[in-house]
Amino acid sequence: MAYLPVEKLLPQAGNSTYKLVRMVAARALEIGEGGAKLIEAHMNEKPATTAMREVIAGKVMTKDVADAAIAAKKAAKASKGE
Repeated sequence: MAYLPVEKLLPQAGNSTYKLVRMVAARALEIGEGGAKLIEAHMNEKPATTAMREVIAGKVMTKDVADAAIAAKKAAKASKGE
């Protein structure tokens, strides 16, 4: 079993353990039902491990975290004068 540090997973879920568990479980279910993997993963890797690795890679996050990231990018562009 792979060790994936919670410290790297929690920011993608708004620092909520509950949201993290729900998000990873939902993504693992999608992968288990034949959904496309968003990262390179071994064929024998369990869907939950793949889902957690996708979260660490920044490919999967909660909507509020994604909205905050988009707002931060817009603010950075505005401060540069673009």
